[in-house]
Amino acid sequence: MSNHEKRQRKPAFGYTRTSSAANVGDDKDSVPRQRKAIQAYANKAGYRIVEWFDDPSAKGADTIDTRPGFAAMIEAIAANGCKIIIVETANRFARDLIVQETGFKRLQVDGITLIAADSPDQFVDETPTTVLIRQILGAVAQFDKAMTVAKLRGARDRKRAKLGKCEGRKSMLERDPHAVKAAQEMKKANPSWSLRRVARELLSLGHGSNNGVAFVPSVVRDMLTVKPLDLSNGIESFEFRKNRQR
Repeated sequence: MSNHEKRQRKPAFGYTRTSSAANVGDDKDSVPRQRKAIQAYANKAGYRIVEWFDDPSAKGADTIDTRPGFAAMIEAIAANGCKIIIVETANRFARDLIVQETGFKRLQVDGITLIAADSPDQFVDETPTTVLIRQILGAVAQFDKAMTVAKLRGARDRKRAKLGKCEGRKSMLERDPHAVKAAQEMKKANPSWSLRRVARELLSLGHGSNNGVAFVPSVVRDMLTVKPLDLSNGIESFEFRKNRQR
């Protein structure tokens, strides 16, 4: 395609949204996939993507005026007169039905055309049938999202009930149960030992921070405050390991 032919195409903005930061980054394909679908539709329908706008970690229920990427796109529209927005699917514009409809109506008032690459007529036709279909699809997407969230919440609750936690950084008990057990045995056998003394003894057994130095006192204190470990769980005792090293 020549440069003249490209210039003849109608200018449009491409917009992508991901609901979780886990879906963005160099090793994730959500944004590249969305852009590829948008670009493919633009090439086929005679549009030229003049700029891309992205909203990573924007929930489908977030109103369009609370999304930084979308707000920046609206400012660009006001500045250069391009009034066509292409998204991969209607769900990428908004998954919540109310947000989808109110956002779409707001764009209409400003004379902005919204196009879903997978169903170009979904936001364009205003016949009773297409409006009904758009609302039904939006309601289904909203229900599907709610069901997924409920399932994930249930899985997290079950894991939290079993392990005492679900998200966040791993505790010392999860990372090094041997060190936790040894610290608890040391302190029980030697109540007068300071946290630094326990840290030094742990280091002598090969338990230290990632850079090979003794644990800081606060880490040792956390190790001593967790639920006492079952001494019969197969983890070697401190005394046994110390004697074995002699």
